[in-house]
Amino acid sequence: MPVVPEDPARARPRSGSLRLGALWLIISRSLRQHALSTSITVLSAALASGLVMALFTVHGATRSAFSGGQFAYDAILGAPGSQEQLVLNTLFHLDASPGNIPWAMYRELAEDPRIERAVPYALGDNYKGYRIIGTTLEAFHGRSLVAPGELFDPRQRQAVVGAAVAHATGLVRNSTFQPSHGLTYDPRDPKAHAERYVVTGVLAPTGTPDDRVIYIPIEGVYRLGGHELRGSGVAIKSEEFKQREIPDEHKEVSAVLLRFSRAGVTPGLQLNFQVNVVGNAATLAWPIAQVMAGLYMKLFWAIEVLGIVAGMVVLVTAGALLASLYNTMNERRRDLAVLRALGARRSTVFAAIVGEAALIALIGSLLGFGVNALILARVRGLVLDHTGVLLEYGAIGPAQLWTPALMVLIGALAGVLPALKAYSTDPCRTLAGGP
Repeated sequence: MPVVPEDPARARPRSGSLRLGALWLIISRSLRQHALSTSITVLSAALASGLVMALFTVHGATRSAFSGGQFAYDAILGAPGSQEQLVLNTLFHLDASPGNIPWAMYRELAEDPRIERAVPYALGDNYKGYRIIGTTLEAFHGRSLVAPGELFDPRQRQAVVGAAVAHATGLVRNSTFQPSHGLTYDPRDPKAHAERYVVTGVLAPTGTPDDRVIYIPIEGVYRLGGHELRGSGVAIKSEEFKQREIPDEHKEVSAVLLRFSRAGVTPGLQLNFQVNVVGNAATLAWPIAQVMAGLYMKLFWAIEVLGIVAGMVVLVTAGALLASLYNTMNERRRDLAVLRALGARRSTVFAAIVGEAALIALIGSLLGFGVNALILARVRGLVLDHTGVLLEYGAIGPAQLWTPALMVLIGALAGVLPALKAYSTDPCRTLAGGP
């Protein structure tokens, strides 16, 4: 019976699959034989990948919060002092208030045709360490609540709480709480006011510092027991106005958030000249984006340094991978020579070494996701408390996508030198015991 020659079109896939099988056999056998050094290198790759992912997650979140995106307000007016401190205190609810300005300044801006929206803030109290902000309903413009119609009544002792506050304290709708005097909370001496507030709504999570505050009517701040009103320049106890309306001349605010009525820099330039250049009774933080960018450079220079450290860690990992593979070449020379003698191509041996390095880097980078989660879980509370920036450690960002690819590329490049050495090995001389 005549022998029918095999179709070359069918033979090629079979040959390719055999070559892939041979590659996998070489790689898996090498990984088993050098399990200890492989495990150490995988751990180094995991630490490097996790550190890089965590670093760029923190970097991206803080840079976005401080210097990126669109802001709800164009400027902030506050007491004379630092623009950076004013922004930190008002938008990020950090640092102490530089002081107060008279209510009349707020009213003047609210009636200014250049101003679309003026939102007053009055600070000075907390609940279990979370700041309480006295404000008006204008503060909720464009904000979404868990359910509609849950804003506070400006004439009642009611409050709207941020999502993080609700989660940490257990406050829900219809819960009651007593504010404590001051911006810091001491469980041993809470300095609680006698007044009780009812929660009317919980803000939907925003991932911003606003999740960590409690909003109450600004009139409620003025009427809390023990507070003094200094708008007129003379300190007057709030108790004096229990049964009557508080005159505007006695009121004051910590800051006023401003949204200009028309686009462009003209209103900002005019107010900046009026407040910061000519006047000395207040400070205008404008433009907010520029002030926040300066804040980022001052507060987060350490992140830039950590970026350099992360790069060095990646290079050290690549060096460790290169050293691990290169040092085992002498042990594997005879095995590789046998494979060559049995018909393995030089290209197969070369690809096996590079593939092994890439696989080690891939396994390490996948484990790096766990390292990334551990790092972010550890620093999440620290970053939130000190900056007001919320880190989403479960989110997949650009760093989580390109870091594994970069690590595999670095691993493959680290395997090139050992692969070249294996490629140039003479199987006959090696099996004969030659150098």
